[in-house]
Amino acid sequence: MDSTIGSQLQTCKPSNGMLGNPAQNGATILDSNAPPSVVAADATLGRHLARRLVEIGVKDVFSVPGDFNLTLLDHLIAEPGLKNIGCCNELNAGYAADGYARSRGVGACVVTFTVGGLSIINAIAGAYSENLPVICIVGGPNTNDYGTNRILHHTIGLSDFSQELRCFQTVTCYQAVVNNLEDAHEQIDRAISTSLKESKPVYISISCNLPAIPHPTFTREPIPFSLSPRSSNKMGLEASVEAAATFLNKAVKPVIIGGPKLRVAKACEAFVELADACGYPIGVMPSAKGLVPEHHSRFIGTYWGAVSTSFCAEIVESADAYLFVGPIFNDYSSVGYSLLLKKEKAIVVQPDRVVIANGPAFGCVLMKDFLQALAKKVNRNPTAFENYQRIFIPDGVPNKSEPKEPLRVNIMFQHVQKMLSSSTAVIAETGDSWFNCQKLKLPEGCGYEFQMQYGSIGWSVGATLGYAQSVPDKRVISCIGDGSFQVTAQDVSTMLRCEQKSIIFLINNGGYTIEVEIHDGPYNVIKNWDYTGLVQAIHNGEGNCWTKKVRNEEELIEAIGTATGEKKDCLCFIEVIVHKDDTSKELLEWGSRVCAANSRPPNPQ
Repeated sequence: MDSTIGSQLQTCKPSNGMLGNPAQNGATILDSNAPPSVVAADATLGRHLARRLVEIGVKDVFSVPGDFNLTLLDHLIAEPGLKNIGCCNELNAGYAADGYARSRGVGACVVTFTVGGLSIINAIAGAYSENLPVICIVGGPNTNDYGTNRILHHTIGLSDFSQELRCFQTVTCYQAVVNNLEDAHEQIDRAISTSLKESKPVYISISCNLPAIPHPTFTREPIPFSLSPRSSNKMGLEASVEAAATFLNKAVKPVIIGGPKLRVAKACEAFVELADACGYPIGVMPSAKGLVPEHHSRFIGTYWGAVSTSFCAEIVESADAYLFVGPIFNDYSSVGYSLLLKKEKAIVVQPDRVVIANGPAFGCVLMKDFLQALAKKVNRNPTAFENYQRIFIPDGVPNKSEPKEPLRVNIMFQHVQKMLSSSTAVIAETGDSWFNCQKLKLPEGCGYEFQMQYGSIGWSVGATLGYAQSVPDKRVISCIGDGSFQVTAQDVSTMLRCEQKSIIFLINNGGYTIEVEIHDGPYNVIKNWDYTGLVQAIHNGEGNCWTKKVRNEEELIEAIGTATGEKKDCLCFIEVIVHKDDTSKELLEWGSRVCAANSRPPNPQ
């Protein structure tokens, strides 16, 4: 991990070598002369937490107020470098922190005890699955109520207050319950540093009567801390690089595939360095789209088994050596466990481990170090890419629409493709948007995010809010299905309050299409809404908002022209009416294979 986190730590690094260097247990080592002899009135827990968030690069905190966190929120909003973004519900606050962390490197959210904590926990679980550092802060009970037999509101009616903590233990990498000031400084700093080091969410519960109390451990300006960069075991690194180079240099037609753990390993640049050196064709796993440059001269598309980019799977699966960097092989990414890969041909590089074929394996080897060292050892071999060039046939184009013909999804995404540039980013909701957006060709600098590992429908509304808040210089284009939108629609309101200018394409096909293609039933049909009417009601004349309902290509072209022209500074909501059975061919194939995997009978006992 880099020693600088977010956008702040490098400039905050103290000149004194003692200050800010984490001890073995993760606590910050403070200079013995640092605490002032008289406690300043604003040397409080609340201010310390606010300054810590700003220091690691958080500028916006997503919150839902509740009586246990109100005093803490007072201190957070008093911090000049921190903006409070009030969300409509806790689930969306968590999704927004998720989206924010994808761009900024870390996100934060604040909710109240139990009713807020258990509401946000689904979003925190998603961030955990996607390896995103999210600081989840909960306003907790008054310190005087711990260890008593009192029953509090917002609980399940027991005097044991640990239910929320126990729930968070499985979806966070560290939990801090701050109910006294003596160790509050250490607990907060350890939680934040653990989140950054592990690239996972953490849980911090702060008793409601503590944020405003001064204490000697909190200097007015918290002493900056930095994280010591991790390093590879030198012998392990040399041995793994030697073994990998020998393996790859013997291959006739090797390939290299980028996976989603490139992000957590901070190894995207090192991946490109190796790709430039080796000459192999470059593919990307679906959940890593946006992490590998698609403008690279040897990029061959998405490797996703039977639903890969045309000609990509053929090149990958016919290779005699494949280098997978940061992969996650689950039932979705493997299309129901149907990938035609052989372990003996694979090198798998994880953030801190390298496995070559059926062995050997090398631990304590950081991905970035390994890729950079391997780039100097591997022989250049463009054979597989030359094979790709021989068999490649350019993509076809959808059949031209007749005048006023009902709009088809493939026509819609043909026009979305034309909107993309270095100043845009794409958010793809769980559903057929996964497959249609996967086929978009991303220009250099164009962002791309979706939640494949967890796949929680409705994620994209909050994630759009958070991502757009983190990159105000980009225009976010979100593709959301109607079923997913119904789960989390409320926080379009927050986008308006924040004066965001995203473009939301609401794809109205009358149901949960991805579920239909896995296993159909009447439960996949939803009540149709007047989606543009709903957004207009949310708008209510406050803020900049423009909506349009489109049913054919002519109306779509006009709507996109307005959204990117006259209404370029507005939040634009375009409802696209399509047939309920209009899906990508990839979803049809993927759905049938996932259905088969889900339907496997129990093994004989």
